[in-house]
Amino acid sequence: MVMKRFYLILVLFIAAQHSLPAYADNDSVQVKRAEELLHRVEKQFAPDKRTSIFNAIIESENPLTIRVETTSKEALLHLRKTLAQSNIQTVLNEHLLPSADLGNRIYGIASLSVCNNRFVPTHTAELVSQTLLGTPVEILKKESGYYLVRTPEGYISWTEEAGISVVDETAFTKWKNAERVVFTSEYGHAYSEADTRSLPVSDLVAGNILELKGKNKKFYRIAYPDGRTGYVPVKQAELYRKWVARPDPDASEVIRTAKSLIGVPYLWGGTSVKGVDCSGFTKMSYYLNGIILARDASQQALTGEPVDILENDTVSIEKCLQNLLPGDLLFFGRKKADGGAPRVIHTAIYIGKGEFIQSAGMVRINSLLKEATNYDTYQTRTLLSARRILTAVGTEGISRIDKHSLYQTVSK
Repeated sequence: MVMKRFYLILVLFIAAQHSLPAYADNDSVQVKRAEELLHRVEKQFAPDKRTSIFNAIIESENPLTIRVETTSKEALLHLRKTLAQSNIQTVLNEHLLPSADLGNRIYGIASLSVCNNRFVPTHTAELVSQTLLGTPVEILKKESGYYLVRTPEGYISWTEEAGISVVDETAFTKWKNAERVVFTSEYGHAYSEADTRSLPVSDLVAGNILELKGKNKKFYRIAYPDGRTGYVPVKQAELYRKWVARPDPDASEVIRTAKSLIGVPYLWGGTSVKGVDCSGFTKMSYYLNGIILARDASQQALTGEPVDILENDTVSIEKCLQNLLPGDLLFFGRKKADGGAPRVIHTAIYIGKGEFIQSAGMVRINSLLKEATNYDTYQTRTLLSARRILTAVGTEGISRIDKHSLYQTVSK
């Protein structure tokens, strides 16, 4: 009885196999080929997800339907061409960013003293960066009360709807051409009246940009991107056009700014005097002197001019003392066991005589020299490379604010 039942099941199984559509195996092969192709396109056109997007998922296998969301028009064109050349029949559900749902309102201006930028659109998500008041951004899409934005350094992340004033190109151009002021004190407030005893409109941090509406002897009358108005003490701000027209900074200016942040607590994702992570600290030290750097340490490590600090593939303190100049960026991390590119996880600013300033726990000064009282054993042991920024302004990843397309004024 058992043998008969087994034989019957075997016959039914074989029959079922023969009854499967002829295209079943072909479908599986097509899906696998499509997945491999999508991976190659992503690697080519969006190698760094912090600055470019290529998200592709297979929504259906019959017919083979692929949903693609990307910031690269070239990626879509290449994908179509490659699919056709590979004879992969698909239905492409394309979403090119900025999203068509935004209409012509694809620009934004940060309207909080410090806007929090997160990895995904939720309050509980990882803080990956921050955007200062008055910073222009590109809007890519809206979701769950958040905007996906691209900042001037090219960093893509989610920020709260309440922190961004979204505008069309006409309003954006008007804002760029408007007379503005920059808050230059480390921390302070805008007030509801021309009196520091009046109610605050908001707090302000160094680097905040506001539209100038008027002036008396002691106060600038200002306007926020979201329409709020207030007053800022003249002694705590500077005219924007004068601020951005400064010559490229020298090392002493960058280091002076960096030292003014000593004691500011470390904050993962932080880029303001309220808290900074390691690359947020180096970025702010340069930004407050008119220079935009890449956001993360691993990105900054690819910019500027390399400085030779190695001897036989190992960091030489003697070479550091000989070749490093104040203002250079130091990069720390760990080498890969397989000999691949090292992983950069930390950065600092060299200030001379073996010392560097970093955000680690808080902003502090340490030394590469064992005999120094502020010797940092761990960072010295993990030092990987160094880059010179001050001689590379205008190259990839190092831009003057007034030369950046999101900040530049537009001729009338």
